[in-house]
Amino acid sequence: MTTLNTEQQRAVDTTEGPVLIIAGAGAGKTGVITHRILNLIKKGVPPQSILAITFTNKAAKEMRERVNKLLSEEKSLNRPISMNERPFMSTFHSLGVHIIRENAQILGLTRHFTIFDRSDSRRAIKEAMEQCSIDPKKVEPGTVLNMISRAKGDGHTRLEYLDAAKDFMQETVANVWEKYDSILSKEKSLDFDDLLAKTAQLLEKYSAIRAHYQKIWKYIHIDEYQDTNKVQYRIAKYLTDENICVVGDADQNIYSWRGATIENILNFEKDYPLATVITLEKNYRSTKTILAAANNVIEKNMMRKKKTLYTDNDHGEKISLILSYTENDEARAIADTARSLIEKGTSPKEIAVLYRANFQSRALEDAFIKKNIPYQLVGVRFFERKEVKDVLSYIKAALNRESAGDIARIINVPVRGIGKVTVAKVLSGREDLLPAGMQIKIKQFWKLLDDIKKEIEEKRPSEAVKFVIQEAGLEQALHSGDSEDEERLLNIRELVSVAAQYDEIRGSTSEVQPHTAGIEAFLSNAALATDQDELSENRDAVRLMTVHASKGLEFEHVFIAGLEQDLFPFKRMSEDDINQMEEEEERRLFYVAITRAKKKVYFSYTILRTIYGTQRVSIPSEFIDDISKELIEDQAPPEKPSGAKALFIDF
Repeated sequence: MTTLNTEQQRAVDTTEGPVLIIAGAGAGKTGVITHRILNLIKKGVPPQSILAITFTNKAAKEMRERVNKLLSEEKSLNRPISMNERPFMSTFHSLGVHIIRENAQILGLTRHFTIFDRSDSRRAIKEAMEQCSIDPKKVEPGTVLNMISRAKGDGHTRLEYLDAAKDFMQETVANVWEKYDSILSKEKSLDFDDLLAKTAQLLEKYSAIRAHYQKIWKYIHIDEYQDTNKVQYRIAKYLTDENICVVGDADQNIYSWRGATIENILNFEKDYPLATVITLEKNYRSTKTILAAANNVIEKNMMRKKKTLYTDNDHGEKISLILSYTENDEARAIADTARSLIEKGTSPKEIAVLYRANFQSRALEDAFIKKNIPYQLVGVRFFERKEVKDVLSYIKAALNRESAGDIARIINVPVRGIGKVTVAKVLSGREDLLPAGMQIKIKQFWKLLDDIKKEIEEKRPSEAVKFVIQEAGLEQALHSGDSEDEERLLNIRELVSVAAQYDEIRGSTSEVQPHTAGIEAFLSNAALATDQDELSENRDAVRLMTVHASKGLEFEHVFIAGLEQDLFPFKRMSEDDINQMEEEEERRLFYVAITRAKKKVYFSYTILRTIYGTQRVSIPSEFIDDISKELIEDQAPPEKPSGAKALFIDF
């Protein structure tokens, strides 16, 4: 962003007191935040007094890079700014890790506490359910985990949840929660929700800790404020009541299912009566046609701060409608259109296919494979691959010997002839009951972890990861395998490259070994990676993803698949209808999907769709009717269904 428009400049110049920046899609909010940070530093604010929080590692990385570039190019700054004087820019969860690490002893943890990922939490939930004599086949562990996660995100403790329990299921969840917390405590671990809940607890309960961070961070910025939950809201309030600048858009609040509270942004002026409100409505991304469609859709919502997006860009092409008989025909039509765009010169990575539910990706993947079109399915996370998690578990177990989950995972990887019974005895401290030969194997394993820990403390993160791969025998085990093993080997070698990004990070306190700080940051970011962090900018491929995963991204051409009633807007099978709050969120989700596009949008829907094994007749989404007909091209009739001799519809 070379020049700022009037409202953007006002947002950059308004540096004192509470500020609410309502930033529409494509309105250049990242540029505003980064220029605002630059302006504060130019005014004499120490860089380390500035905190900027966003929601994904990708967004935080982009913000850091843009701020660093602005600082390096600003000639009015008379002194060089060192790495230790940079603003603190991170996600909410990374901020939590930072604060908890610095105060770990108060919580009964060490600096090297383990962060449970989703699979770790499911494993612990199943163990907790077994301790409560609850059959995982009758009560789904994932459901229990989601209920605990939502309660933690709403700021409730286990006892508060138990006191408020209204039925047997909630009482069951409260009992499992108690055992689950015991497992976390025993393993010196926290889950994702604890990273926020424990941070809020530290800031609320200990005035000295709260005052410490308030003294450090005098100017706070929070991006995507509409996506904050109740605990994140509390953290922000504890850190400051004065110079807080929040940026967001109620029209892009799409995460209520994971606790995001739209009231946080709608009530900002009540929380901060002296707040300055600045609205950014000029869009730099999309055509006039795309914005007119987006405005048509979102103006129906009631829970919002009114704004109307506009642009100086061209009108552009009208929205295309793709009508197909079945989901397989739809996928083929989308793939054919994408291929045509590519042949005409569009880069594949400038094409995105968005859908409401993950199951829709299967037919799309099949079509793109058959058409030999390069694609990337967003949601298959690098850090969740088994071989990658094995390497990470070696590092985590070396730093935290109480992490039973990590030890159980890698004690027999590669195969060392150590069975489940032996592992159980090791984890329960009964190694002395093992046969002499097995005791030697276990001692060799502990020695390996000691060697890894020494390597971590003395070498750079990339060297430590390379040491694990070689000394643990992972490289040798995969080297002589089949093609799948070859791919796994490439993945763990890629992990060395990822770790190298943290090689220059050094500890800032005496209690942290110089290189350990780098490995801590590496492990934290690996644990907190999101779908968007898997996007490879260098890979020229069409992106397939849910609308939720597309938030914050942009593409020249965007296909929105499955635009059918009860699929988008989505209605759960257990519900007769959706309520107003759910309806408005579905409309916001559609608004987000449309505004990802820079040049052209394609709406796609089918006559028949198979869901949960049942083929049903589809009705076009009501969202299509929300858009002015002059913005949409005349619809072409559907192509003949592939491989079908006759079409029978049972009314």
